[in-house]
Amino acid sequence: MNISNLQDKVIVITGALGDAGREAITLFLKKGARIAASDIKAIETYPEWETLLQRYGNNRMLYVKADFTDEDQVRDVFERIKQHFGRLDGSYHNVYINPSLSIAEMSAQDWNRSMEGTLTSAFLVCKYAAQLMIASGGGSIVNTSSILGTVPRYNNASYGAGKAGMEQLTRYAAVEFAPYGIRANAIVPGDFKGEELLKTMSAEFFEAMKTTTLIGRNGTPNEINEVAAFLLSDAASYVTGSVYPVTGGLWI
Repeated sequence: MNISNLQDKVIVITGALGDAGREAITLFLKKGARIAASDIKAIETYPEWETLLQRYGNNRMLYVKADFTDEDQVRDVFERIKQHFGRLDGSYHNVYINPSLSIAEMSAQDWNRSMEGTLTSAFLVCKYAAQLMIASGGGSIVNTSSILGTVPRYNNASYGAGKAGMEQLTRYAAVEFAPYGIRANAIVPGDFKGEELLKTMSAEFFEAMKTTTLIGRNGTPNEINEVAAFLLSDAASYVTGSVYPVTGGLWI
């Protein structure tokens, strides 16, 4: 079995224009997948999309702009996927909202918006992805959580609570969708940053990574995406209801 082979699998990537999402698009295409990418941002903010489109073609790529806190827009994303590809084999969910406020500073509106972006968006993707996967004969749901869902850090209460809820939601999805051949798992990244952001980091940051992770550095987006590709692939056919830490041993 070719590990992480995504040949001809239709995969939806949400939050697709973030650091992890952009690199997942390229990685999954290289692994043979057909990609439905979606984000609240316009595709014009990601000029590499046209280059990839020229290489791989419309039959392997679709972009849908959507706000994943809006159920009508989420429903439309999956209807567009059905129309374009006729099926869905996997979802890789990366949407979140983090207001970076303390509990004392946060308004109820801040809290609710963060929960909508982090947890409600995951619920809506699970709901509509599963419906299309059931019609397709099964599939794999992968949700991106965070180490902050387990280990608290200042000014991340709503985000951390939302990610903790996402992990439990993923377990429920594994239970409820198992009879339909759908697996559901969550990834728990530690600190990871793309190349452009790393260029802005101070020497103190890199020194801190040497002391707070067992690996001695921060992670990269594709170190998260490779785990997602495994969970989306047939190599993980006996894996469901699991929460996978990809943290470099952060804070052990």
